[in-house]
Amino acid sequence: MGSDAGLTAVTFGDDGTFPNSRLPLLLYAAALPPAEVSAEAMETLFAEAGWVPAWRYTVYPYHHYHSTAHEVLGIASGSARLQLGGPKGQTFEVAAGDVIVIPAGVVHKQLSKSEDFLVVGGYPPGQRPDQFRGEPGDRPQADENIARVPLPPSDPVTGSEPPLLEHWT
Repeated sequence: MGSDAGLTAVTFGDDGTFPNSRLPLLLYAAALPPAEVSAEAMETLFAEAGWVPAWRYTVYPYHHYHSTAHEVLGIASGSARLQLGGPKGQTFEVAAGDVIVIPAGVVHKQLSKSEDFLVVGGYPPGQRPDQFRGEPGDRPQADENIARVPLPPSDPVTGSEPPLLEHWT
């Protein structure tokens, strides 16, 4: 795990059920200042950085991952406890303004949330998510899909600047 200037990078290994990724999950604490946080501001941040805002909702309360897309989650309001990396992963407290970049294959689950918890989700251009829940038979198809997901052309927070481009190449 590494951390600098509000960024935490964590790599989760394959636990036999969930593939996770060799690429680190990136958690940007307070990517947007509290006074500027809204769903619209998150969508603008992602779009200006070249990622496609796709939905407003929450994080599902069960372990799941996407094998066909990397995903960005922008906390637009409220707070939550998320388990990242699967049952053997880590728990993180997230709040409005935080952004999480989840590599294809990395498991995520909401453990608890405030009533006003709202997330803006998005994906790199041309990527569309599927969903796996660690069921028998999910793999090896999920593993094959993950291996084919291209690296994104930009960081959803900083655009063409590091850190995603440095951490993921």
